[in-house]
Amino acid sequence: MAIAAAIASLIRKGVDLLVTTAGLSVDPDDVTRQALIDAGATDLVYGAPIIPGGMLLLARIGGVSVIGVPACALHFKTTSFDLVLPRVLAGDPVTRPDIAAMGHGGLCLGCKTCTFPKCPFGG
Repeated sequence: MAIAAAIASLIRKGVDLLVTTAGLSVDPDDVTRQALIDAGATDLVYGAPIIPGGMLLLARIGGVSVIGVPACALHFKTTSFDLVLPRVLAGDPVTRPDIAAMGHGGLCLGCKTCTFPKCPFGG
């Protein structure tokens, strides 16, 4: 598969973080998640009680952190990606229980003037 081959190429080149977009919905034609698995993704966490951003994916391929950005990031300024990216960049592992805990405050209120991160989103 072309996506798995491209991921493997990036890993060989020494990337520290792999961010993917598209192909993470429940549609059987969406192949990104399977391509990540084919490329060796482990510790895969798929899905989050966070709106917008329920189709978030987190994984590792060897020592490389992987974040699958939910497609809703095309339409919303702030998503689950914004909640996990700072932790991943800081080297702080984001576990399944961490994601579950983000369900408390996991609904972006879509305020007219966004004040993220100074808001209850991601609580």
